[in-house]
Amino acid sequence: MFQLKFDEGLCEACETYDCLTRCQYISLTLEEAKEERWKIIRGEDSRVLTECATCYACEEYCPYGNHPFYQIVDLQEAKGMHPAPLPVEKLQLQMMAPRGEIDYKDLSAPVINLCAFSPFEGLSIQGKFFEDVSRVGGNDLFCNLMYLHFAKSSVIRERLPLVIENIWKYCLNNNNIKELVCFHDECIGTYTSFAPAYGIEVPFKPVHFFEFILAKLREHKDEITSFDMKAAYQRPCSNRLCPETDSLVDEICEMIGVERVKRKYDRENALCCAGILKMQGRDELADELQKKNLDDMQAAGAEVCIFNCQFCLMTLLDLVTKRGMIPILLGDLCRMALGEAMPSPDKLSEDFDFFSY
Repeated sequence: MFQLKFDEGLCEACETYDCLTRCQYISLTLEEAKEERWKIIRGEDSRVLTECATCYACEEYCPYGNHPFYQIVDLQEAKGMHPAPLPVEKLQLQMMAPRGEIDYKDLSAPVINLCAFSPFEGLSIQGKFFEDVSRVGGNDLFCNLMYLHFAKSSVIRERLPLVIENIWKYCLNNNNIKELVCFHDECIGTYTSFAPAYGIEVPFKPVHFFEFILAKLREHKDEITSFDMKAAYQRPCSNRLCPETDSLVDEICEMIGVERVKRKYDRENALCCAGILKMQGRDELADELQKKNLDDMQAAGAEVCIFNCQFCLMTLLDLVTKRGMIPILLGDLCRMALGEAMPSPDKLSEDFDFFSY
């Protein structure tokens, strides 16, 4: 089993312990953070193990790339902890398990991996941006990174090498394709952060979905109808694993005439959608965080709430709508800038209850 790469000396020399002092869900002084961090390093019980919201943010906060969040998850699993109810965990593990149904595919570049979100193909992977795109997805190409929320790192480490082999052997290499466009931040985070952290080789180049969208916007720049609106961005947890891509949101918004409003809970200070906290039964904390987040969007004057994570969209869709804002995936908003019609929030909610259970 692949083991996490970790340098204890980096933590020993750390003066700020940003991984825990900057946590927005657990309040710790510097001394408390240092104490709890070393409990985790030594494999001891820590309040962090039970209070962690599994938002991935400490991976971004660590200035050394020393993987504090992965350590938390590994220790949670070693101690037999179940952040989510066990029936939900078992259902997810069974439902999203590989099927062994993958076979060679004749594909042409670019190739988009929809991962576990294949149902969104009929809504979001349509129109001018995707006329020349090959699409793949399903359980046998599912990155499995969501199991970080379930304290099941071992499941990811067990399944991921086969997933990577399936992508490379059956989809890319046989078609002489070297790049894979990742529809979800979970996938890009898997291949650029989690896999290297555990020494898992990735033979292809992962490309963020927003890089693809930005390139397509440039191709169709003369067809863009510029919006004049203000938008709040709901940054996904998994974008913490590839924070350098957050700036792509700014570039895309500028191209389509959308102002990404300045607000308290954005960028490094972003709050999660709290969907996982709901799944964990921590409703009071989830409600508090969602209210703070949505109040912040409204105070900043946002008319639209843009998403890249489909789970975040389904979690906040109704709440955002009730606040008078329009919830939409950023890729879909870009398609609207080219004059393409989008499904209504009611239609999304009706068709994709699967993602909100």
